[in-house]
Amino acid sequence: MITIVGGGLAGLTAAIVCAEAGAKVTLHEAHRTLGGRGRASASPYVAHEGAHVFYADGPHWTWLTDRGLTGPLGRPALRDARAGFLHRGRMRRLPPAGFTRMMLLGGGREAPVDVDFHTWAARLYGEESARMAANAIAVVTLDADTGRLSAAFVWDLLRRVFAPRIPAVRWVVGGWQAVIDRMAARARDLGVRVELGSRVTELPGGPTIVATELSSARSLLGDPSLRWESGECVLFDLAVRRGPRDRFICFDLDDGGFHESYSMQDPTMAPPGESLFQIDLPVRPSETRAQARARVEAFADLTVPGWRERVTWQRSGWSKARSGALDLPGFTWRDRPAIDRGDGVFLAGDQVAAPGMRGEISMNSAIRAAEGAIR
Repeated sequence: MITIVGGGLAGLTAAIVCAEAGAKVTLHEAHRTLGGRGRASASPYVAHEGAHVFYADGPHWTWLTDRGLTGPLGRPALRDARAGFLHRGRMRRLPPAGFTRMMLLGGGREAPVDVDFHTWAARLYGEESARMAANAIAVVTLDADTGRLSAAFVWDLLRRVFAPRIPAVRWVVGGWQAVIDRMAARARDLGVRVELGSRVTELPGGPTIVATELSSARSLLGDPSLRWESGECVLFDLAVRRGPRDRFICFDLDDGGFHESYSMQDPTMAPPGESLFQIDLPVRPSETRAQARARVEAFADLTVPGWRERVTWQRSGWSKARSGALDLPGFTWRDRPAIDRGDGVFLAGDQVAAPGMRGEISMNSAIRAAEGAIR
């Protein structure tokens, strides 16, 4: 019998891998629903608690597609695919020349692990380009000072998102919630016993995979060393009556904000005639919630012009230490909390020792944890 604590993306991945190997599995989830940050609000406004895109350039995507768990894909109509880059307070259709030059010319360059990104990039591409690049990739880090992180860590993310190549981003119809639902069905079909509303307060006997937030794992395992750097941001989900000047996607090169439509590539996410967006902005040190909310609404003024007169639904949130692992200078993913904790206990989640970003770390660590538990 293998016990899994946590029914988010990591827990469900681990449950499926274990059950496919023939193990008996019980999964405990403290909430009444599965999914973790893959959960979404109820229809007709289907807004996610976390990111809602996938990248198809890693083993996690292959694992999902091999099992038919992604389902159909969506894409925005050409008339809707309006991108924007906010620079020096002005919206631009294309990124500034310095940022473009960095991504075009730096493709084959490797960045050092033990130097912060701003220092490394400023030396090669100039101060302004370094700041723009750090803010552009804050969509992944959710950190107000991405330039302080390891140059190797940030540069790898930048190349994945902005390098001039065939885009790897994928929009699944129904988003992460649809994938979570298919994963849950797959787990149950394989015989996984799912216990909802089941809060585990001490480790059971036998192989156990702890697939929770790192803070919860720290408490359950009684291990104060289970810590890692993560980001903090304010989230703003916004539905409006459709407008011709609304943008599909926008990168804020001034403050690290990010705007993207849920519904232009997937009309099932909002009622007919409406558009649904998620906007996020990294929180500055010592910034209050009111100040952060005012800044994210000001960003919305530029990406969804006149939204205050057209709004049909909205909600805001605050995400702290929930952006996945961020590596400081001198550290890589191998230095994060180890998956194998000894004595048949394994750790999975988005801040542990596995490669990828955000949900990819959860899946990659869960597969390794499951393989260890099976052994």
